Amino acid sequence: MSHEFIYFDRNENPYGPAPACFDVLRNATIEQMSCYSRDFARGVQSPLSERLASDFDLPESAILLGYGGEDILKQTVHCYLSAGERIMIPSHSWWYYKSISDEVGGLKIEYPIVEGATSFSYDCERMIELYRAHAPRVVLISSPNNPTGNSMPRDIMLQLLESLPDTVVVLDEAYCLHSDLEAGFLRELYHRFPNLLVVRTFSKYFALAGVRIGYAVMGRQLTRLAQFSARYLGYHRLSERVALAALDSPDYYRTIAGYMDADKALFRERLHRYPGFTVYDSDANFLLVKLPVEYRNSLKETLTARGLIVKFMNEEALQSHMRITIGTREQNRLLLDAIDVFMARTGDA
Repeated sequence: MSHEFIYFDRNENPYGPAPACFDVLRNATIEQMSCYSRDFARGVQSPLSERLASDFDLPESAILLGYGGEDILKQTVHCYLSAGERIMIPSHSWWYYKSISDEVGGLKIEYPIVEGATSFSYDCERMIELYRAHAPRVVLISSPNNPTGNSMPRDIMLQLLESLPDTVVVLDEAYCLHSDLEAGFLRELYHRFPNLLVVRTFSKYFALAGVRIGYAVMGRQLTRLAQFSARYLGYHRLSERVALAALDSPDYYRTIAGYMDADKALFRERLHRYPGFTVYDSDANFLLVKLPVEYRNSLKETLTARGLIVKFMNEEALQSHMRITIGTREQNRLLLDAIDVFMARTGDA
């Protein structure tokens, strides 16, 4: 077995962050390493929350920083959900949603993510029915959703949010890409829905998973979360500077996103040649692929033996699916070539 692994299993961005992010680390100062922030003296919480508030034309008090989206999601659930209270989560989604709900003894109500011919979608009518029937304390929406890759269209999202006025709604946008980063829609959500928390991260699009930094836009009714998450001594000063450098490098990230879009199309073209394979539409940096269940274990073994680590799903409804994180162009072609070789051996190529 090869000892040089290429990982397609955790939705990281293997292109790495913009060069300006490395410059921040090379030029780190003693003050940034050894001293607490004194940004409060300027009347702001931190340089990153100040910048995000300016970019989105929102008050800085609406910005919450965290150690990645994971941290903010956990803080939110621990803040608002108590034992015996209900939380609505997607049927196919990140396992972590269930885990943090279990940590506080919450009761999980799963709403459907519906499988279509080449894409998944939300069943918003069913979501509203479940909301009215169970009166959940928290509703968690993921768009794009992991692992299915589908987003909720904006018009549908607005209709849905109008129907969820008496709960805390968490919109996890960890996988939003270049087309979703514009400020206008986020600003509209903030002004129209005071019970909404929009969670984003620098881990995916900005390739800063190792730095662990994310943020959320808090609706005006979520003051309890602001108090729950307040940090008297400030945030991670270097991480903030790295994130700011990423925000200042839009051309770099647009180029990477273009590579990923092109390679998602390549995966569809190559894998759709094989009987029983379906590559679902994805707005994220990964693809969900359905394959004949009889190939599942043997393909996994073959790829792993070549050092190519792909996520083969374990959920009951996704037993014949694999989720492929989009790698670099070279990595993607290595994976596709390996699948070609495997399929040639099966006789279905």
